Amino acid sequence: MSEIWFECKVKYRKTQDTGEQKITTETYLLDAVSYTEAESRISEEMKAYTSEEFRIMNIKLANFSEVHPFENSDRWFKSKVSLIAMDEESGKEKKTNIYLLVQANDVKEAFENTTQAMEETMGDYSIPSITESLILDVFPYFSGEEEGDSRE
Repeated sequence: MSEIWFECKVKYRKTQDTGEQKITTETYLLDAVSYTEAESRISEEMKAYTSEEFRIMNIKLANFSEVHPFENSDRWFKSKVSLIAMDEESGKEKKTNIYLLVQANDVKEAFENTTQAMEETMGDYSIPSITESLILDVFPYFSGEEEGDSRE
């Protein structure tokens, strides 16, 4: 079953490096089966993230086909990937766009990480754009049955 990704905007009081507190709105991404589950999960994640009160300002479906975290990277980039196929009937090139969320430190690294994520793709593709995302963190769902789980 493919994941359904939700972008969640959360407003809360954040302590800055200077020690002063400032109200901020930040965007997080998580996978869930419904808006209700997304709201419940972002509430749980935020309780672990901050002791301050917070408000969920918005939850919307995200259009990411895949999410690719990379170690030693601290920002998230949205990569537009055009899958290229030939239309048998017309003989013309047909492009289908998908969006990947890729973790990297800069645009150059995001391009390299997108290329790495697409390594196993059999067909041709191009990467027409990469933009920095507002997403601060990604919370994938773990059921406890993933590899390496010692609970039986």
